[in-house]
Amino acid sequence: MLKLGVIGCGNMATAILRGVAAGYKESFAFFGFDVSPEKTAALADVGLKARESVAGVVAEADYVLLSVKPQNMGEVLAQIAACPEKDRVFLSIAAGVPAQRIKRELGYDAKVVPIMPNTPLLVGKGATAMAQVAPVTEREFATAQEIFRCAGVVREIRPDQMSPIIAINGSSPAFIYEFAKGFLAYAEKEGIDSAAALALFSQSLRGAADMLDNSGYTVDQLIQMVSSKGGTTIAGLDAFRENGLEKAILAGCEACTKRAYELAE
Repeated sequence: MLKLGVIGCGNMATAILRGVAAGYKESFAFFGFDVSPEKTAALADVGLKARESVAGVVAEADYVLLSVKPQNMGEVLAQIAACPEKDRVFLSIAAGVPAQRIKRELGYDAKVVPIMPNTPLLVGKGATAMAQVAPVTEREFATAQEIFRCAGVVREIRPDQMSPIIAINGSSPAFIYEFAKGFLAYAEKEGIDSAAALALFSQSLRGAADMLDNSGYTVDQLIQMVSSKGGTTIAGLDAFRENGLEKAILAGCEACTKRAYELAE
């Protein structure tokens, strides 16, 4: 039985643990610590055993999920560095905190898997990117992938892509929600029922995503399939382009990545 420890039991960690519990409950034992005891208590139903310190989790777990805010990572790593156990696999979901920084602050060549999940993990529809960094073994990395695959899609990327990927899957749900606000505001302006507009727009997102994944067509081909010459879609696309939609998206992604590099320092 694998022992999965969690340091920081917020929404993301909760989604991950519940996903693992649903898929592999008999294969894992869970241990956790959070500065707010009520958060670990809320996971008692999946078998999580609360520990009173970071060291208490590291002492018992084979894999340790580091689920704390980037600004709190230094304090947590200092506590882990004082632990005698040096063979644990650390699964870090802290945005902008590279594996090399974690190794440096721990003071040894620790096994670190940098991971970028996203909030749709909460509904079992997560999109998680992760990188294999030595000395993590193939088997250990495969286990890390399985843990996150319980709550969505997992893809491997290069370690040097962990900051740029944040804009693609980590922050992109918020970008999509911001985009959605514009459509819903337009529906309200036109007097369309808000519940109907939300249902129709949300389903359009789901369907479009499925087409991207499974239709076999390129993005440009999919756009052409909706766009009749001289029609309504072309008029809307032209307005988006004239107002710099693609440029705005690029600027947003670049700003996101820039901040990730700043957090890494």
